[in-house]
Amino acid sequence: MPLSQIRIVLVNTTDPGNIGATARAMKTMGLKQLYLVEPKSFPHVNASVRASNAIDVLAEVTVVDHLATALQDCHLVFGTSTRIRELNWVSLTARAAAEKIVINPKQKVAVVFGRERCGLINKELQQCHFQINIPANPDYSSLNLAAAVQIVCYELRMAFLHETKLDEKSIQLADVKQQEYFYQHLHNLLNKIEFLKPIRSQQIMDRLRRLFSRTELDMNEVKILRGILSTIEKKLASKS
Repeated sequence: MPLSQIRIVLVNTTDPGNIGATARAMKTMGLKQLYLVEPKSFPHVNASVRASNAIDVLAEVTVVDHLATALQDCHLVFGTSTRIRELNWVSLTARAAAEKIVINPKQKVAVVFGRERCGLINKELQQCHFQINIPANPDYSSLNLAAAVQIVCYELRMAFLHETKLDEKSIQLADVKQQEYFYQHLHNLLNKIEFLKPIRSQQIMDRLRRLFSRTELDMNEVKILRGILSTIEKKLASKS
């Protein structure tokens, strides 16, 4: 899922500076969609000042009167909260929530943050599918609104980068058959140059397998390595 498609929703924000700081936190991690539900004061100069170079995020802010309006076209909604509720929602850490969010590129997702003083009320959490919890110091778990947004956005970016890396590897990694051809090719050449000694040949090949397995060879890398082996073989043949 592109990070720019994930919606950050702030409910009844009191300090306009926190709106600007949220915009900055979002932009540093690649998020762009910011919704404000009944902000006390916006637009405001303090929001612009705190946004720094994220003025473009503020320029595209959507302001609505009700949380339901901000969420109406979303498929999955996460509400942030640190308090224990009478009715327990399914609670995920910010990291687990981020991993859950990025696996489906077609769904529209919103992450909702409550008021600076008291967070989200139960009625608002009821509009969310999951609760996000940031496992902070239990003796002092109070986080500034923008700091909480920054943590969640960071986890979203890390999950996105990890998922992107997995997608790339799933496309490019050499399959087992290609790897086995390479290992057999390597084994034959090492025998030709008498590098492998009968008593230790299997141990050395096992270590070489582990070495190359750690690198997670892709198809092009296997082709390059086999090309090197073939060139060495040709050079050896021309000198014999």
